[in-house]
Amino acid sequence: MRIALSQLTTGPDPERNLELLRTEAHRAAADDARVIVFPEAAMACFGTPLAPLAQPLDGPWATAVRRLAEETGLVVVAGMFTPAPDGKVANTLLATGPGVEAAYDKIHLYDAFGFAESDTVAAGSEVVTIEVDGVRIGLATCYDVRFPELFRAHADAGALLSLLPASWGAGPGKREQWELLIRARALDATLWLAAVGQADPAASDPAASATKSAAPTGIGHSALVGPDGTVRQRLGAGPGTLLADVDLDEVAAVRRAVPVLANRRLTTPTAPIPS
Repeated sequence: MRIALSQLTTGPDPERNLELLRTEAHRAAADDARVIVFPEAAMACFGTPLAPLAQPLDGPWATAVRRLAEETGLVVVAGMFTPAPDGKVANTLLATGPGVEAAYDKIHLYDAFGFAESDTVAAGSEVVTIEVDGVRIGLATCYDVRFPELFRAHADAGALLSLLPASWGAGPGKREQWELLIRARALDATLWLAAVGQADPAASDPAASATKSAAPTGIGHSALVGPDGTVRQRLGAGPGTLLADVDLDEVAAVRRAVPVLANRRLTTPTAPIPS
């Protein structure tokens, strides 16, 4: 399966961001991709008031993405924001294209490193997979990568590949954590992992470095990781597209060699010993 990982920097305007998606999707289709994956917050970047721009899955932004998928023949996966109760939004991945229509609401919210995503975003609760040409694919978003059980749930559902759109927060050690975590999640679920981040805004526009935001706006370094935990292809900090042919048969070979899913044993926590 040929997939395209589109690492770009989105701004606060959903319509302008849609034009970015349109350009990259047509490029990927010309390169015979079957799936194109855009980052988390492809609709509008973090640091933007989210509730006023959130739209339902049948709203104009999602409808335009569906039209784009129809035009190109691609399955398109892109991060957007949908309305949720109490004035919050859901951090949603829309997956749409021939034979595919699904949405995943981010389960694990980024309440870490001084940022509180849960102040404005409602957590999802359902594991979501899609099927493309008979291949099961799991959906996850950014901070989800710190929770291995989600990726094992993808594998348990039959996934051979997980897609991880992200808008990774910058900071000391954060790139190293990103690279370690995406490799670990591929290895401990023994599946392919396509991790697609927002590009570093400063790499997209040097003037952006003068207006840094505390919001997680991306560091780049998208990568395709094999089921053995090795990085097969990667991008740098700036905008770019990674086009990759994924050998899905490799999953079965790795799972035969390292059957960590089959070898799992449930453990029961024990009560602490009184001091």
